[in-house]
Amino acid sequence: MPGPLSHIRVLDLSRVLAGPWAAQNLADLGAEVIKVERPGVGDDTRGWGPPWMKDGQGQDTTESAYFLSVNRNKKSVTLDISRPEGQKIARELALKSQVLVENYKVGTLERYGLDYKSLKQDNPGLIYCSVTGFGQDGPYAPRPGYDFIFQGMGGLMSITGERDGQPGAGPQKVGIAITDVLTGMYASVAILAAITHRERTGQGQYIDAALLDTMVAFNANQIVSYLCSGKIPIRWGNAHPQVVPYEVFPTAGGHIILAIGNDSQFASFCQAAGCAELAQEPRFKTMSQRIVHRGELIPLIAEVMRTRTKHEWIVALEAANVPCGPINNMEEVFEDPQVQHRKLRVDIPHPLGGVAPVVASPLRLSETPVEYRLAPPTLGQHNEEILRNLLGKSDVEFARLKTAGIV
Repeated sequence: MPGPLSHIRVLDLSRVLAGPWAAQNLADLGAEVIKVERPGVGDDTRGWGPPWMKDGQGQDTTESAYFLSVNRNKKSVTLDISRPEGQKIARELALKSQVLVENYKVGTLERYGLDYKSLKQDNPGLIYCSVTGFGQDGPYAPRPGYDFIFQGMGGLMSITGERDGQPGAGPQKVGIAITDVLTGMYASVAILAAITHRERTGQGQYIDAALLDTMVAFNANQIVSYLCSGKIPIRWGNAHPQVVPYEVFPTAGGHIILAIGNDSQFASFCQAAGCAELAQEPRFKTMSQRIVHRGELIPLIAEVMRTRTKHEWIVALEAANVPCGPINNMEEVFEDPQVQHRKLRVDIPHPLGGVAPVVASPLRLSETPVEYRLAPPTLGQHNEEILRNLLGKSDVEFARLKTAGIV
């Protein structure tokens, strides 16, 4: 069964993470995605190694792990769009596409005649998605921006990190470029909505996706709580302001999360942990009292948790129906039986030999499942296929473009 977007062609003029993430989602759903890259250089992330992919002999290739993570199921074309002839070819590709994704600074593509206003004249059904730091308008629109900045500026770091008065207190960023990934996800949703609208009306549209907008929206209940109460949320580290114990504890080997949400679960925990007397203590018997006496209870639980390894605790607490979970490193993630059962690691044969290891898409569709058709492409891997087969360039013309450095 063809993918649900197998009738869609996407021109991907984006690089690094947010735009490519959106385009990869569309590619996973069956779209033909043509990734345009700079001749001889390519996407910035091609050079963001080590680590590098290994070839069939276990030697490093020139393909970075970062690039592999966000460019599967795409075709790579090299094209110098700073030159008029390259711009002409880009316009030809846009004319044969239903979707365009770009993340250039505001105004850059207008200079090349590759902005939405210019392209929609010949392709009124084009869905054009721009991904920028601050959006297309407003006082900050011309500014460049990076994920780290938006985690701080959008409020996330003000509620992430150990709470004041604790060791290591202070704002903390998330361990991945979460603003980029989330903006890519929101852009994907917007593009899918625009495709639905196009299929009903034949009309394309412009999508303005901004990292700052995404980060502010991502604060969800925390930011709406502020809007309702006027009280500025604070950092709680791994603890919960209204549930105790609900945080991370070190064990004799590794760390474990306890997420005890009611009094019966707390009594079950105490029984399984060999400290049943704590559940009968007036200070700890009810959730409200545990919140009040958090400072007395947590050290007692921490002392108990150090008596076994995290794996021993998981077995004992799951048997007692106590909500808990390990904090796994990346190796342990892929050793987990559930992760293995869900086949969350996918190895795609790569043209340089060996395989490109990627993480499976979490999009699970019963009738039109995601397929892993193409490994993340080598730079310019599909130049000849796209320019000759899609755009109809002759052998002589293709050779001339290569000699001139246009592709």
